[in-house]
Amino acid sequence: MSGEVLILAALIVPLLTAAGIFFAGKLPDVREGVTLLGAAALFFVSIGLAVTVSSGQPAEYLMGTSVPGLDFAFKMEPLGAVFALVASGLWIVNSFYSIGYMRGNRERNQTRFYICFAIALMGAMGVAMAANLFTLFVFYEVLTLSTFPLVAHKEDAKALRGGRIYLMTLLGTSIGLFLVAIIWTATLAGSMDFVPGGLLAQAEGITPVIASALLILFAFGIGKAALMPVHFWLPNAMVAPTPVSALLHAVAVVKAGVFTMAKVGIYIFGTDLLKETPARDFILGVACFTIVVSSLIALTKDNLKARLAYSTISQLSYITAGVMLANQAGLMGGALQIPAHAFGKITLFMCAGAIYVATGKSEISQMRGLGRRMPWVFGAFLVGSLSIIGLPPFAGAWPKVLLMLGSADSGDSYVAWVLVISSLLNIAYLLPIAILGLMPPKGSPEPAPYKRPEGAPVFTVAAPVFTAFGTFVLFLFMGEIYNFLLPAIGGQP
Repeated sequence: MSGEVLILAALIVPLLTAAGIFFAGKLPDVREGVTLLGAAALFFVSIGLAVTVSSGQPAEYLMGTSVPGLDFAFKMEPLGAVFALVASGLWIVNSFYSIGYMRGNRERNQTRFYICFAIALMGAMGVAMAANLFTLFVFYEVLTLSTFPLVAHKEDAKALRGGRIYLMTLLGTSIGLFLVAIIWTATLAGSMDFVPGGLLAQAEGITPVIASALLILFAFGIGKAALMPVHFWLPNAMVAPTPVSALLHAVAVVKAGVFTMAKVGIYIFGTDLLKETPARDFILGVACFTIVVSSLIALTKDNLKARLAYSTISQLSYITAGVMLANQAGLMGGALQIPAHAFGKITLFMCAGAIYVATGKSEISQMRGLGRRMPWVFGAFLVGSLSIIGLPPFAGAWPKVLLMLGSADSGDSYVAWVLVISSLLNIAYLLPIAILGLMPPKGSPEPAPYKRPEGAPVFTVAAPVFTAFGTFVLFLFMGEIYNFLLPAIGGQP
């Protein structure tokens, strides 16, 4: 299959899936079968795109031109292929998980839920395949708008408030800052295309002041990357059902943000221009500040999803820091953090959801002794935690090693110390949860009765066990992913 056909398929399959879900809305089994079929089809399309890219064949498509200079164009490259594989692959896992969670928790509006999920995956694929800033911006906004109903899914006062904060923050940063940066870039460079070596690096009249202003606009305008102080939308979005938190706020939405940050760093600025841009040091400092402070805030949260949300904010800034190091090791560490964090964090969120469906408990202080009744869930949580901490043989180890090497190469040695502090804080706010689950409950030999006497639905247990195992598999295959990504950051495979 040609690259053009695969790109079109990556956009059409989620839309066809959404349509099929709509028409099968009154038949839950059929509706969810359509979801699983669409997710599997999209994953196989993503594999085809990755194979096409790795073989050196073109995977690009010009859909049209809205006005002169605004091309609606797509081009898959290695970094985008990895993002697409992660998002589409975990859609399959999360779809199984969603069936167990949504039915087990008797959630309303399930048809709308699955439709919005499919459209959001179309948005994520568009971001992954965008050939220029204009196309990326369009799908970036599609992703925001399609996930708003998911965040506000419960439709109570808390959910609607969280949804408003989510929508206003992401639209405000993207239109008020990101779009300004895109228009300014197009004015200076005469193009919006992603160019190896950096579009702005080839433009005339790019002074250090202009480059710094643009970098700041991009960094804070890409609100999905959750740099402080534009991070608060993410904890507020945790009012969403856990499948939303698991995939969209551990994988698709937030990874679209840091993926966009990486694309801007590599293809708009280029490493040479980044190194010469004074604001690089400022953004790197903000990323390190975000890593440490959000981890400290996570320590204070008793609500499990809130703790995981602040952990995500911290872990996302690893990728921003890697881009700002502006060297091969730093960029590679940031790129590998995308799949590593996705598998680790989706595991933790799905475990949180399984605990809630089975027991009705969402506060960490209430989980004492639950691990004895839910050993698979708490075992998966432990493995996901170890990967986030960065211990081998789990995927999260490799990005931290490379980021430390990148900090040494760039002369920003303090970044390595920030990563060490971050790992210690990861231990402090994640490991006690698994340990608490294994401790005997206070005052009685058994934990309080379950919300569901039969325990968590099987899909809500199997899914995090699968992704926890995935962190080990990723650790073993990081070398292959490394070689696949090398051409994207200027190296040789």
